[in-house]
Amino acid sequence: MAKLAQPQGVRWGMMDRALAAVAPRAAAKRYAARVSIANLRRGYEGAQKGRQTDGWKTSSTAADTEIGAAGAILRDRMRDLVRNNALATQAVQVLVNNIVGYGIRPRAASSNKALNKKVDKLFEQWSKRADAHGHTDFYGLQVLAVREMIEGGDLFAVKRPLRGREAAGAVPLQVELREADHLDASKFLEEYEGRRIKQGIEYDRAGRRQAYWMYPDHPGDVSLAFSSRLDSVRVPSDMVAHLFERQRVQSRGVPWGTPALTALRDLGDWQIAEMVRKKTESCMVGIVFGDDQELSATPTIKDDQGRTIEQFEPGLIAYASGGKDIKFNQPSATPGIREWNLVQMHIIAAGFRIPYALMTGDLSQANFSSSRAGLNEFRRMVEQVQWQIIIPMFCDRIWDWFIDAAFTAGLISTADVPAEWAPPKFESVNPWQDAQTDLLEVRAGFATVPQMTAKRGYDWRTNLEEQREFIAAADAAELVFDSDPRKVTNAGLAQAKDPLDPDAAPGNASQGGGQN
Repeated sequence: MAKLAQPQGVRWGMMDRALAAVAPRAAAKRYAARVSIANLRRGYEGAQKGRQTDGWKTSSTAADTEIGAAGAILRDRMRDLVRNNALATQAVQVLVNNIVGYGIRPRAASSNKALNKKVDKLFEQWSKRADAHGHTDFYGLQVLAVREMIEGGDLFAVKRPLRGREAAGAVPLQVELREADHLDASKFLEEYEGRRIKQGIEYDRAGRRQAYWMYPDHPGDVSLAFSSRLDSVRVPSDMVAHLFERQRVQSRGVPWGTPALTALRDLGDWQIAEMVRKKTESCMVGIVFGDDQELSATPTIKDDQGRTIEQFEPGLIAYASGGKDIKFNQPSATPGIREWNLVQMHIIAAGFRIPYALMTGDLSQANFSSSRAGLNEFRRMVEQVQWQIIIPMFCDRIWDWFIDAAFTAGLISTADVPAEWAPPKFESVNPWQDAQTDLLEVRAGFATVPQMTAKRGYDWRTNLEEQREFIAAADAAELVFDSDPRKVTNAGLAQAKDPLDPDAAPGNASQGGGQN
């Protein structure tokens, strides 16, 4: 008979066998209890309680509950750091530069080419006056929106339809950006005509967003203290694009640098303290013990004018009563400052999810291979943010508003015009090597020319049109450029024969280097 395997750490001892002989049910219960205890001991170490985890305070609250309690404080503290801390300022700027750059650009992608050209032209005209405040264009709105999301956690874009003379002959639409503070987070209501309101966001019974309760004026604008509208107004959800990053199942966002807030503050305080210590040490040059007065029980320190010293200043030489000597101050050195700063700045860079070198400009710790490896991971994160957050939550929403406004105004014949978005290209660390790799992938069939064109932030259709126009103009002017593969090989030599002109006389293959 096969012997049953016993759980690890649980043995069937002599007492168990003796008890089983007279009371098998009690022995079974006793053994089962021992197995349960052994299983508990084999659980997650991180969930065990003891002296090492006594100070570990955790909670099982929902993400919205945590953000509701801490969101405003996190925003205020992050904004303060971005205003006054160079590392926080650079971290936010690096993220904005890489996520948006010069703009995520759309192109109409319907099956009707004539319609696409018309929509693209309309969008180009509209984008120049898309800002309801009149400060920038559509791509400037993108930059500000992403900056607000990173620094404050949330950004609200509000649809502003135009009417009357403002809308004559153009797409009747503008977009207003509002900071996270505009949302009335104190607005709560359990039941409202079958709906509920939580932290200023109104939901239907299925949990879909129906409206936002927002302040028309920024509640923190002190210049409007007596004239601002402090009652929140209901704005339908189809008129609002809410931009934020979801890290859990949540309704609002938090500043991106939240994990680095404490490290940023501590590093700044430490640097100030270290600077004050150095300044204090450098103020006292020395103390002269040399006048004829007798020593007193409470010696005093005076300057060369006989005045008692109450504060230090740079280059100070103090005089002590009843002394016979002079002692020069020797400021102490603090070892390990650079190493400690490096560790803290690496922690801060990790909190913002950017490479250390991009945040600090310090490339002394990196080489070519490590830089490319770090940038590759950073770029994957940026692409994920572009395609899963910025484009669906902000760009697509505004494109839909634009198409709907153009259709309503009778400028286009349909309201069903999808968009293709082209994020800005990443600058190559080694352009020649990357271009060669892309060329090999295309020639091997692993990728297409349109894919490689889109990778660089361009549209292949526009490229073809521009190339056709340029080649026609060059031929008319009887000019030949190295960029024309019909007439010049990859080595810069004349082609043996123009592949597009069957009537052309063949050239000398040895001179031309052959077709390429």
